[in-house]
Amino acid sequence: MSAPNLGSAVPPFAQRIPQELRQTEKALSTLQINLGRLCNLACKHCHLEAGPGRSELMTRPVLDACLQLAREQNFPTVDVTGGAPEMHPDLRKFLSDVRPFCQHLIVRSNLVLLLEPEYDSLPGFFRDHSVELVCSLPHYMAKSTDRVRGDSVFERSITVLQRLNALGYGREERLVLDLVFNPGSAVLPPAQAELEAEYRKSLQRDFGVAFNALLTLTNNPLGRFGTFLERSGNLEGYLNKLCQAFNPATLPGMMCRTQVSVAWDGRLYDCDFNQAAELPIDGGSTIFDWLGRPVGKRPIRFGQHCYACTAGQGSSCGGATAAS
Repeated sequence: MSAPNLGSAVPPFAQRIPQELRQTEKALSTLQINLGRLCNLACKHCHLEAGPGRSELMTRPVLDACLQLAREQNFPTVDVTGGAPEMHPDLRKFLSDVRPFCQHLIVRSNLVLLLEPEYDSLPGFFRDHSVELVCSLPHYMAKSTDRVRGDSVFERSITVLQRLNALGYGREERLVLDLVFNPGSAVLPPAQAELEAEYRKSLQRDFGVAFNALLTLTNNPLGRFGTFLERSGNLEGYLNKLCQAFNPATLPGMMCRTQVSVAWDGRLYDCDFNQAAELPIDGGSTIFDWLGRPVGKRPIRFGQHCYACTAGQGSSCGGATAAS
């Protein structure tokens, strides 16, 4: 499926970035690893178009290189994503091996996969290895979540959250459980702090569910969501909305300034969205090119989709990046 054309609807994003913010920080804080495009769901907002029919999975040599890089560079955070990262056959071994080399080990989950027999023992494994969980729950109401992710996804997600709480997630200090909100349409997320309060009140009252923090993500005009916008004639309008909401206060907190993202095939990107946009890091390196040598500052590659990360309160894999 071809990517939507984001070229002419709004002014070039790169022109909005001061020169001093066009490079990464000297020391990177996050190694993000995308294990592949295979997923049990095919969500409407997925920028990588992950789904059950995808076969791309990170090979063992690339996974070993990720482990070596984590060890060499002492990344404080290793952030494992997908697709559904739980579907990678080597996930448990990798998490066990990398755990000693990072302060924060994150796995991003869609929750409902953890109900399937093949994966229902993973929550206990995550607990035993103090894995921090970032779990997608597009809304605290069933109708809104199911519209984005499919019938009965909300109900199944709540079941998994209750099981995670029973294991101590969202309740014990070392067992972090964060939730992720995505808008159900071409709008910006509400203020993160206010929406978190609504999530917390509703989930506790109706289901007894506790969590640590809510992260709000702006839908990026790439992948399935970008294709939907293009086919429905709303792509230009959405890009204009993002551009008009551009907030310079979000720029210092852009996630591309402090991380590197490894794709399933070993290619390196400034972020997961640049993977979808097919914008590899400056120079087009693979992870093997980074092994055994110091990693310093590098130029960041920007595209029009970056407006999604800098609109309003900002958006990143860690949620909002500035006050709304």
